[in-house]
Amino acid sequence: MDDVEVLRALVGEYSPSGREGSAVHRFLDLARGLGLDGRSDAVGNAIARIGRGPPTILFLGHIDTVDGALPVRIEDGRLYGRGACDAKGPLAAALIAASRHREPGEIIVIGAVGEELDSRGTRALLAYHPAPDFLIVGEPSGWESVTIGYKGNLSLLLRIDGERTHLSGPEPTTVERGLALIERLREFCNASEGRTPFRSLTMKVNSFRTILDHGKEHVDIGVNFRLPPGLPADDVLTLLEPAGDVRWDVLDRSEAVEVDSKNAVVSALCAGVREQHERPTLLRKLGTSDLNLAAPAWGCPSAAYGPGDSHLDHTDRESLPILDFQRAIRVLGVAFSRLASVGPAKISVAAGPTI
Repeated sequence: MDDVEVLRALVGEYSPSGREGSAVHRFLDLARGLGLDGRSDAVGNAIARIGRGPPTILFLGHIDTVDGALPVRIEDGRLYGRGACDAKGPLAAALIAASRHREPGEIIVIGAVGEELDSRGTRALLAYHPAPDFLIVGEPSGWESVTIGYKGNLSLLLRIDGERTHLSGPEPTTVERGLALIERLREFCNASEGRTPFRSLTMKVNSFRTILDHGKEHVDIGVNFRLPPGLPADDVLTLLEPAGDVRWDVLDRSEAVEVDSKNAVVSALCAGVREQHERPTLLRKLGTSDLNLAAPAWGCPSAAYGPGDSHLDHTDRESLPILDFQRAIRVLGVAFSRLASVGPAKISVAAGPTI
């Protein structure tokens, strides 16, 4: 099976979060066909291995996608389909690159489940898997770029309880109290504005619901904060504590992450880009990924990398240029080789511009 057919086969298995089973089986069949050992763990993560460590190089991708199946097709040099860039393209590239690895060390390629929902696959993995020597998280960065930072995420469901009052009365309604809370949170975000979007706290309101229960009134507000480095989620939660009439549930949280731009993994990936006569770019992104969880937990040199344009994630235009996919395979091959045979203390490559 050639490289493009591996990608097509993996993208062809529709796998929204919670329904990854068929894609996991296909991943394991592809891995074994490429010469890797394949198995799944207790939560359903797909795990492929080749070689023997040390060092251990772990490529942590995810096999789930958002909802919304798309027909898989190749047109004008691009492969279209749900997950083509987020993130089966990076995962397929890592499988193929690992299958060609002939250096010392062990490469582990993981297709984690549930990343688009709650990262349950990675959270389970962190509870039992020993820290690797090197970590690459598979996310679309563009084949010529390496991601070294992601903002943190804090998703809350706020509830304000009140009494239903006559609209002619002087007391603020429960809805007005909810709107005032939103305004106060926005003012806090504006006061925390940094030099760049990556360094700034931002907030979006994603739901607002009023519930009437006889004489009682409840307002539920869904909010999502994107946290810059240096601002822990607890600091945002502390802002809510003086508002004694507000209750909240934390739906999801992860702290911001920013890795050393000169660490061994960043340098090895940049070397792979340079070997294809392109100047690498370092990215700091406004979203989140499993790098937010895995890099601080394992404490090893880390970065995120993969072919694809992240602006196409979750859209009906999701697609991946086949040439970029093939370039990413070569970049990962160089990175795996350098990390396995040279060692982290000796890898030093100028990174290039930063965004």
